[in-house]
Amino acid sequence: MGQSIVMIGTRKGLWIARSDDRETWELQGPHFDMEDVYSCCIDTRGGSVRLFASPSSSWVGPKLMHSDDLGETWVEGKIGFPEDTGTSLERVWQIQPGVGDTTVWAGTEPGAVFRSDDRGETFELVRGLWDHPHRPEWGAGYGGQAFHTIVPHPTDTDRITCAISSGGVYATTDGGATWEAHNTGVQAEFLPEGSQYPEFGQCVHKIARHPARPDRMFMQNHGGVYRSDDGGTTWQSIEQGLPANFGFPVVVHPHDPDTVYLFPLSGSGGRYPVDGEARVWRSKDAGETWEALDDGLPEHFFVGVMRDAMCTDQHDPVGVFFGARNGSVWASTDEGDTWREIAANLPDVMAVRAAAL
Repeated sequence: MGQSIVMIGTRKGLWIARSDDRETWELQGPHFDMEDVYSCCIDTRGGSVRLFASPSSSWVGPKLMHSDDLGETWVEGKIGFPEDTGTSLERVWQIQPGVGDTTVWAGTEPGAVFRSDDRGETFELVRGLWDHPHRPEWGAGYGGQAFHTIVPHPTDTDRITCAISSGGVYATTDGGATWEAHNTGVQAEFLPEGSQYPEFGQCVHKIARHPARPDRMFMQNHGGVYRSDDGGTTWQSIEQGLPANFGFPVVVHPHDPDTVYLFPLSGSGGRYPVDGEARVWRSKDAGETWEALDDGLPEHFFVGVMRDAMCTDQHDPVGVFFGARNGSVWASTDEGDTWREIAANLPDVMAVRAAAL
């Protein structure tokens, strides 16, 4: 087994954990002390490792940083809105490698998507989405209006799917020149009766796509869990059997397109796990049935897990990781069957990303 790395973005900086056996972890940090880190990314393309992080603070503003030496030093990439848009960057919510070795995507607040073709050195606004006629009607979720999810097609560079709170899912098949709303079948339960299935306006919390079956996608919505088998064009509910249909993250198994992980929360209450019991829920049949995974997790757990605070690595067996808003980070090295805490007493965890090096 090679080395493993976990990036942990919090409300007060970034921590990096490294391990040679996924049992003993060395924790380093904080990087970007006292800055919010809502997104981070481990890019292993091209035979080299580049880490990305998006620190932000009220006094120095947002940045998009990268490191080629596992966090020893950091370089700032160039990202910002053109002057003619009349707006400015507030936060980077998503950093996502694209197809090939050099494309990197970034999702931001206010709601926009940026593209880099030099592996994160410089970014340009995707005008086709910024100029979309729906944009004036997009709302804002509790955390703000942001494109928080970008899932490129693994083989077709022209196909990208994104999600915004609150606006829903949008997809392009021409490299970003034009975009269509892909929300058929997704409920917006906060809208009046009779108008809860609009073309757009849903508060999608996260979507995930499997690289081996790219038309298979999963969604955690603000009230609803869904699967699409046609690349996101239509969605069907798969929430039956779950303790709640509210939550933030959704994560696919990297080697099995039928296996998906969720962390359901009580949506109408305190937005913590139902009955205050920490449980990851797994389906091995694409959402037809669900099982609770709680071996090693705490029984009293009245905190949430955010949309980017859950992930997998690429090992076999797969490692599954999540971080919580009480500063704890949990890991499973047997695909979710058993769990143990690998970090504690950190600030509020917003993002967790893991990779095998």
